[in-house]
Amino acid sequence: MTRAGNTGPDSAWPEALLASVSNLPTHSGLHVALSGGLDSVLLLHSAARLFRNSGKLTAIHVNHQIQSNSADTQRFCQDLCQSLEVPCRIIPVNVPAIAYRDSTGTGGLEEAARTARYQAFEACLEKGDLLLMAHHADDQAETVLFRLIRGTGVAGLAGMPVSRAVGKGALYRPFLDVSRRQLECWAQLHGIDWVEDPSNRDQRFDRNFLRQFIIPALKQRWPFLNRRLAATARACGDAFHESYELASSLASIHFTRCRTIDDGLDLSALAALTVAEQKNLIRWWVSRQQYWPPDPADWTGLLSEFMDSGADRQPEYHGTGYVLRRYQNTLCLVTGQTMSGDQPLQLEPGQETAWGGWRLKLQTVTIDAGCPPKLVVHARAGGERIRVRPDGPSRPLKKWLQEQAVPAWERGHLPLVTDVASGDETLVAVGHLWVSEQYCGEAPASGWRLIAERDSD
Repeated sequence: MTRAGNTGPDSAWPEALLASVSNLPTHSGLHVALSGGLDSVLLLHSAARLFRNSGKLTAIHVNHQIQSNSADTQRFCQDLCQSLEVPCRIIPVNVPAIAYRDSTGTGGLEEAARTARYQAFEACLEKGDLLLMAHHADDQAETVLFRLIRGTGVAGLAGMPVSRAVGKGALYRPFLDVSRRQLECWAQLHGIDWVEDPSNRDQRFDRNFLRQFIIPALKQRWPFLNRRLAATARACGDAFHESYELASSLASIHFTRCRTIDDGLDLSALAALTVAEQKNLIRWWVSRQQYWPPDPADWTGLLSEFMDSGADRQPEYHGTGYVLRRYQNTLCLVTGQTMSGDQPLQLEPGQETAWGGWRLKLQTVTIDAGCPPKLVVHARAGGERIRVRPDGPSRPLKKWLQEQAVPAWERGHLPLVTDVASGDETLVAVGHLWVSEQYCGEAPASGWRLIAERDSD
């Protein structure tokens, strides 16, 4: 533990700190990310002086269970919150063991701990909640330099934003214009205790190396380094947001030209665009579906595979949580969504049934419809047959789906609805592609209407 003076925390609190914390975005719940370090402790003191009696304020301490003093740090945070009369939520997390085996011994651990921490924050935040984080001006300078060395683009050089979405809520960084030196001075003046993370002295970590060796040398040469790097971050942020808005507007226009009925991309229409426009549209299209956009080593080669390969080829690009695949003349985004179709479900009259990303409902159409049918929704098991017309032949469902141009990877995701009351298990619906005339139209023959919709419809 580090003690910074002996004047006591009850003396007049710095107006600069209070001002930075008082002007917050609109929120319902308010949380402070409390690590036990200098900056987060000062942030909690500031928030407690302003919002302690609001009933909204809570501190969140994420215990990574990595450092030798993690238990002591947790107790320190609990004691501090008790003294400030602020509720404290402790969240222990497990950092994957594979992170300890990173080739550098550090980078994997650092990133894994950050991922676990933000996952914990996301789980805590409800809609309208605001999470305060104590990153300061030196952290911002360190971030910009670190990303520059890693070879990041304009978006990365924009540094840490003041605010961004986290889970259902948002985070806010009120100290980004305050230097570490200022925070230390205020802590010394007011006798504030904090806990030093022993990993901050480990020079194997890239950020620690920058913090202990590179940044001090740069500041000797350029005393206003923080201010200069902050200006760079703002300029890059402005440039990124302006170019992003223009690129998004252009992609939206191109999407209307290339969009297929199932929200895929028509490859013939895509081929009419320039390579830059193709890349922009695909990135925007993937991001629009809440996935990280593709970043292949060879964009030209990937685009050529999708548009120029023979009809017997099925090129793929594996992204994070999704796969881009070509089917016939369409570029499709396929997710690894786990289907709930492992267990068949009986449809209850008048009630909506959720099944594997679909919503199904059986509703009466006429007053004298009679007893509701016994319909069960389930996934394909193989061997099913379909009779599209009552007087038509019974055909293999697999062959019929092929004729409907349903990609092979989507066939197992379609909800099949079977009438099991008769004992012969007659297929009466295949997703949104077909519903027997017994259960569709203005006047279905059975007196009952079956509706099947995707969650995104």
